[in-house]
Amino acid sequence: MTVSQTSRPLAGQVALVTGSARRIGRETALLLAQDGAHVVVHARSSKAEIEAVAEEIRAAGGSASAALADITVEGEAQRLVGDILATHGRLDILVNNAAVRGESSFADISFDVWKKIYSVTVDGAFLVTRAAVPSMVKHGYGRIVSIGGVAAHIGVANRAHVATAKAALVGFTKALAVEYGAHGVTANLVVPGKIGGPRSPNSGAGGIFPGGGHPLLGHEGEPRNVAEIIRTLALPAGAFVTGQTIHVSGGLYLP
Repeated sequence: MTVSQTSRPLAGQVALVTGSARRIGRETALLLAQDGAHVVVHARSSKAEIEAVAEEIRAAGGSASAALADITVEGEAQRLVGDILATHGRLDILVNNAAVRGESSFADISFDVWKKIYSVTVDGAFLVTRAAVPSMVKHGYGRIVSIGGVAAHIGVANRAHVATAKAALVGFTKALAVEYGAHGVTANLVVPGKIGGPRSPNSGAGGIFPGGGHPLLGHEGEPRNVAEIIRTLALPAGAFVTGQTIHVSGGLYLP
């Protein structure tokens, strides 16, 4: 990543990317910083990883800090956003990327696992967004991008818990768009599908897709492909887009 000294359309803005230690979250943090935003790199417990991402941004001439928080805990989500506002005075861009994946046949999903996956994906997005929105309304500007999942749209075996949680973000996004559009705040959902690259041990091998789950483009995507769309929604080019579900799946899903 290199940061242009002459073209930083997000200069002066502050972004929080939850779950940004690796993959899509990491790539998104790098791109937003490249465009001039100060990026808060977040994880629940991976301190060394988020510090490394923040240092990578700073080494390239960008601005970043790292923050740990369990966003499923109301007080921690409030502290995370509160610290950003206390330090920077604003939070312009929020990317709700944090999620927990897993694979299990429906009959074998324990209620504890069901609640954990739903809590990180949905409750976490709710708590962080609720803490961030008042500042966005105050400044008359905000960009909220949540990250969905293709399983919620095509159905994937062994992922009922993940599909349900990601489906909830569709309604969440539309409700935010309607309620806050008049305040200059946009809300959109970006839905990755079949994104390759290294995964954490608990993320599963990718689920069982109907019809074999082959993208029309004939190959898996990369985290950067998704991050570029998130970036566009944060840029001036995305200012007139809100309430939308945008699929980045190489044609794996056709709405």
